[in-house]
Parts: sequence; C-alpha cells; structure tokens
Amino acid sequence: MLYLASQSPRRKQLLEQWGVLPELLLPDADEDVESLEVVRGGEAPATYVQRVTRLKLQASMERLQRRGLPPAPVLCADTTVALGRRIMGKPADAAEARAMLRDLAGKTHRVLTAVAVGVPARRAGGEGRMVQALSVSTVTFAPLTRAEIDRYVAGGEPMGKAGAYALQGQAALWVRRMTGSHSGIVGLPAFETAQVLREVGLPLY
Repeated sequence: MLYLASQSPRRKQLLEQWGVLPELLLPDADEDVESLEVVRGGEAPATYVQRVTRLKLQASMERLQRRGLPPAPVLCADTTVALGRRIMGKPADAAEARAMLRDLAGKTHRVLTAVAVGVPARRAGGEGRMVQALSVSTVTFAPLTRAEIDRYVAGGEPMGKAGAYALQGQAALWVRRMTGSHSGIVGLPAFETAQVLREVGLPLY
C-alpha cells in the first residue's frame, strides 16, 4: 500500500502506469499547502525544491497520523522550473504566465523534480524514515511569438504549472531539445521514484 500526497493527476497516472494503485492523501480544507512553496531569498533551485518536498512530506505524515489511517509509506514530489538561478513556480495569473513564457522562449532551462517517501514509525514515539531523490532535466524552447504565447495562455494550460507550461500538453510542440527524465519534467521521475520506493521495501520491478 502506498499513499500519494499530491493533487497532481499526472503523478497518479504515472504511478498507475508503473503498476501502483496509490491511495490519495490530500490536504484538509484548512491546510495552507501553498505557503510551503514560498521561496527564500537567495535560495538555489535544487535546495528549494528539495526543501519544499520535505515540508510537504512532513505535513502529509502528520495528516496520516491525525486521520488515524492505516500506516503505510507516503510519497510526495515537487517540481520547479529554473532559468539560471531564477525559480519559476506556478504563475499567479495570465499576465505572469505570459511573462514567464516570454523569458523561456528560445532558451534552455532546467526542470527539477524532488521525490520523497516517508515511512511511519512502527510504534508510538518511534522514529519514522524518509528517503529523497532529485531529478534534473533540461528543456530548450524554440523562439515564440507574442501571438503564440497569448493563444497558449488563453487556453488555460499554464495555470497551476511550474514555469507556466505542461510538457504533456501543447507546449511539447515548442521543445527543440530535451535531456534527462521525461516523466520528471511531467512531475514524477521514473528512475528516482523506483529507487526511493525500493529503499523502503516497495520495488516497482
């Protein structure tokens, strides 16, 4: 049994493709999950995405205990886009989405996805366990016109996506070159996820 503490349908779909049927462990209505994603001044992208993933996992483990659910490993992940050291999270509105895409057009950027799994303590007062891994990929966009960006943003796909685009959607048409993990760019890196799950006794193969 595996809990998935993510609202991303793409992560659930990927796990199902790999033969895992996770139970969703989503935040309560009064949980402020967005506040966990605030960037600290001068924070490097890799440091940021791993810290946020750890915070999300900690909140999820507390949620599991609070709800009195059967103990089982909990999987969390977080994805960010980085242009140099600049962290590009989810756009707040269409204007910010257009600005992000203008900055990414014709350039190479990194997509960083951290994945972590937590195992609850076997007994009250005991120590749980956490295993974490990081996937780093690069994506090069073709130059984009203002009209192309405007049409894409008007379709709504950039909202809720780090860097204001979804590789599994129309933005794939802009990708000139890509290195690293395709599934990591989508939101859950296959190799790293298999490794952390194997470490806690849940091998995927």
